[in-house]
Amino acid sequence: MPSVNPEAQAERTIRGLEAPALLEMYRHIYAARRIDDKEIQLKRQNRIFFQISGAGHEAVLAAAASLLRPGEDWFYLYYRDRALCLGLGMSYDAMLLQAVGAAADPQSGGRQMPSHWSSKELNIVSTSSPTGTQFLNAVGCAEAGWRMARIAGLEDRGERDEIVLVSSGEGTTSEGEFWESLNTACNLKLPVLYLIEDNGYAISVPVEVQTAGGSISKLARSFPSLHIEEVDGCDPVASYEALDRAISWCRGRSGPALVHARVIRPYSHSLSDDERMYRPDREREEEAARDPFTAYPRRLVEEGIATEDELQAIREEIDREIEAATERAIDAPQPAPETALQFVYSPDVDPTATEFSSEPRFEGEATTMVDLLNAAMKDEMDRDPRIVVFGEDVADASRERVLSEVKGKGGVFKVTANLQRRFGGIRVFNSPLAEANIVGRAVGMATRGLKPVVEIQFFDYIWPAYHQIRNELAVLRWRSNDDFSAPVVVRVPCGGYLKGGAIYHSQSGMTLFTANPGLRVVMPATAEDANGLLRTAIRCDDPVMFLEHKHLYRQAYNKGRYPGPEYMIPFGRAAKIQEGNDLTLITYGATVQRSLVAARELAEKEGIETEILDLRTLSPYDWEAIAASVRRTSKALVVYEDPISWGFGAEIAARIADDLFEWLDAPVRRVAALDCQVGYAPSLEDAILPQVEDVREAIRELARY
Repeated sequence: MPSVNPEAQAERTIRGLEAPALLEMYRHIYAARRIDDKEIQLKRQNRIFFQISGAGHEAVLAAAASLLRPGEDWFYLYYRDRALCLGLGMSYDAMLLQAVGAAADPQSGGRQMPSHWSSKELNIVSTSSPTGTQFLNAVGCAEAGWRMARIAGLEDRGERDEIVLVSSGEGTTSEGEFWESLNTACNLKLPVLYLIEDNGYAISVPVEVQTAGGSISKLARSFPSLHIEEVDGCDPVASYEALDRAISWCRGRSGPALVHARVIRPYSHSLSDDERMYRPDREREEEAARDPFTAYPRRLVEEGIATEDELQAIREEIDREIEAATERAIDAPQPAPETALQFVYSPDVDPTATEFSSEPRFEGEATTMVDLLNAAMKDEMDRDPRIVVFGEDVADASRERVLSEVKGKGGVFKVTANLQRRFGGIRVFNSPLAEANIVGRAVGMATRGLKPVVEIQFFDYIWPAYHQIRNELAVLRWRSNDDFSAPVVVRVPCGGYLKGGAIYHSQSGMTLFTANPGLRVVMPATAEDANGLLRTAIRCDDPVMFLEHKHLYRQAYNKGRYPGPEYMIPFGRAAKIQEGNDLTLITYGATVQRSLVAARELAEKEGIETEILDLRTLSPYDWEAIAASVRRTSKALVVYEDPISWGFGAEIAARIADDLFEWLDAPVRRVAALDCQVGYAPSLEDAILPQVEDVREAIRELARY
């Protein structure tokens, strides 16, 4: 056995790595692999239900942990980062409790798969399975620190020299959100450290198929202010040095950095994969020679940092601790079934409660929905410095130096006009033309403590953002067991009846949002309701999709007076637009007015009395008001703008049929759009969307049933 080499120890000291630090990295490398192996054993015994390992990635992660600051820096990780989490302070118990799906799992309460890291104490933001969503969230988190440091009243919550680490495999860099995030991080020179752990494969797809030229660091070199390091990620010392330079760059606020670490994957992608089907033995054997699990301890002995006996003592201690943690995890109870609905929404702030109900104190003359939406945002931004407003074209002018020379944009519908002039470009600003960028950054900002109110310019272009809406915005609180949340307000102009909007400017699609537990969904039909509901949405602690019907923005029939800066309307409370005894009509959005016109005509000419309920919020919706009305009238008609099949109104109709069948004197009827997109020609649009005559005929038929 080689004796201790004093010169080698001195060299480590000179390079900033003394024996204790080197051995600490070994502990995390060894423990990470042994937990992987333990989970694989438990999976084969059917004691856990999924396993995905970080084998081969441990060295660069252990090095990163020794340089980063848990609880100060922020972390957006992916599923192979076990060694990093151990180095930051996550316990063996936390990992194994998650693996068995225990109620005591501190990362998710049994809701997330293994290796989906989360720790409020350590600033490890709950990891999700979709690859790439974390990039924009991380940028938003860093951006929040940057903006808070520049907002009066929030300076003490802003950035100091903390950084945000975001990690992924090389396959994930094929996602568009990776490039969107780099664009914003470099544009704002944000302190984001990208750690790309390149093991050469995205499941079975090799890197040369994923990435042009086979190197993500080469592709990224043209980004300004981006510091790039390439390193052998199986070498902890080299990784430490590369990461040290990259972290110093970020802490010095020179911009973001990207560390491209070439690692190995000695195990299959997961236990659902068998890499022998697509990787030859020769390739796997070549990689095994670089495995830090075996190569690093040999180096420690050869360079005199530790003896084999000392390393064996470390291994035995870790093995005992993992075995004990495993036994505790196996014995831990599963979550109680009745906890399933906990933390879908905020347990602390209930936007349906009476505290969100206030009387209006009207001022001025009647004005449009656009003006009252703008007034609500102005009031709330005056009240709360955490609120930031951004999206495409929402600022008056991105180049603030020209504001004195131009009228200003303020959104394509002018809903955000003059907000930038009043609150400045740090709080009101334009985004790139990239919808995922808007929502993804907003998620990170909200998690960090800001209150983003963002705009997607048209509903019809929301699809790039839907990935973020569904997989991050809606589920962050639930999947982290209430450790993290993202109370973002997403304003979305939507709907038809505009003439010429056609396929890409006239759709609605409410069910795309209402089908996502965790989202509140609002759709006002009048200017005053828009003002009160937007104020509630901003003060809510849940993410809110605030749907604004474009046709209603400037209609004379739905104008209202400014109701004052404290006016709020609770979610889940329908407005009774008209009373009646013959049937109940349930509607929302632009079909409220059409329904009212049809009902009044029939009341005058045929004496049919229709009770009309404007839902105002779709999730939650006011079932109590619906049920009370239908029990009294015994007939129900649901009117909505979406296609009749699979639309939101179908849920209302089905629930009435299920829950109120014994009170019904007729089948539940629906009036809605045809099962196609909205066409360009006025004759097509009129035929496709529900019109007054369609509602009138349905009321007449139902009343006569």
